[in-house]
Amino acid sequence: MRSTEDDGYDYVVDQEGGGDYESVQAAIDGAKAFPSERVTIFVKEGVYDEKVEVHSWNTDVDLIGESETGTVITSDDGFEAIGRGRNSTFFTYTLKVCGDGFYTRDLTIENSAGPESGQAVALHVEADRAVFEDCRLLGNQDTLYTGGGGARQYFDGCRIEGTTDFVFGGATAVFENCVLHSKADSYVTAASTPQYEPFGFVFRDCALTADPDVSEVYLGRPWRDHAHVAFIQSHLGSHVHPAGWHNWSRPETESTVTYVEYENRGPGSSAAGDRVAWAEELTPTEAENYRVENVLSGESTRGAYREWFVR
Repeated sequence: MRSTEDDGYDYVVDQEGGGDYESVQAAIDGAKAFPSERVTIFVKEGVYDEKVEVHSWNTDVDLIGESETGTVITSDDGFEAIGRGRNSTFFTYTLKVCGDGFYTRDLTIENSAGPESGQAVALHVEADRAVFEDCRLLGNQDTLYTGGGGARQYFDGCRIEGTTDFVFGGATAVFENCVLHSKADSYVTAASTPQYEPFGFVFRDCALTADPDVSEVYLGRPWRDHAHVAFIQSHLGSHVHPAGWHNWSRPETESTVTYVEYENRGPGSSAAGDRVAWAEELTPTEAENYRVENVLSGESTRGAYREWFVR
């Protein structure tokens, strides 16, 4: 637990009334638009039952929780409850981040809608240069949506739980030292990587785990034709299907997707399974291209690379 006394936070959120604001959204709304210096918001422990949006004009915001398990932002909107047609998924978020340069740590972001509610997003990120450290992202179907063409996002030490396609979208996103926990037989990723982007989802030194009754989980299926996903030096549990990848009943995507692995270990790794012929095992030289600094510095449409993900 971190003290707020000497840390120089701009705002403190305390639902008990001991801070500047009692809700996270109120603190975001009170922050200066397009600030010249970073805005730091400290959120004290508690369960904050609210939908929160970091708007596009809320750039360079630090949202710091008091503890990863004790500071919880939660809501329960699901696809069926939203009722806004075929795109209802994108209105279900608990936390939506559109402001570039966003940084957060030590928070739980949860969508508590049950699996019967359909798609229910916990974290929806469209921002470029967004960093998430030591966070828990909890949900069922579609827990984490990584959106925004050309957006670059970095997740370190996070736990992400879900059932179907619980990491999905078209951003360039690196996951390091993360736990991806499957709660049902289904799919971990559903990438929609744009054809013009050199990278999609890159998982490095991660662990894939599952509930005890889960035994058939695919690493990914293509939401769009040029899905690009890499698992590198990660531990894959026995719940990972030997085939590894699924074509979503669209065999034509087998020639357009990029699904790669390198030096994974564990009973669900490619060394222990019978991977589909259209997935690849990288060579050491090819794996070098998936270094974090290279993935996040690529020729992005959103601007030049900076060491923004190093804190």
